Amino acid sequence: MGMRGIFNIVGVIAIIQGVVGFVGQMWFDSNWGFLHRLVDLPLWAYLGVAAAGLVVLLAADSTKKREDR
Repeated sequence: MGMRGIFNIVGVIAIIQGVVGFVGQMWFDSNWGFLHRLVDLPLWAYLGVAAAGLVVLLAADSTKKREDR
C-alpha cells in the first residue's frame, strides 16, 4: 500500500468521525465516535473534520488521475 492508500484510509476515517460526531451531538445529545475522546470540539467543527477528509480523498484521487496520464 502506497501513500495514496494511506491518504484514502485517513480521509475515510476523518469523514466517518466527523459525520458520526455531528449526528451524535446534533440529534441525540451524546458524543459518538472516537474523536471526542481526543479533543473537545464544537458541533460545527465535526463538519469541518468531515470536509477535510473529503478534501484529502479528492486530492488523492486527482493525483492518481494525473499519474495515470
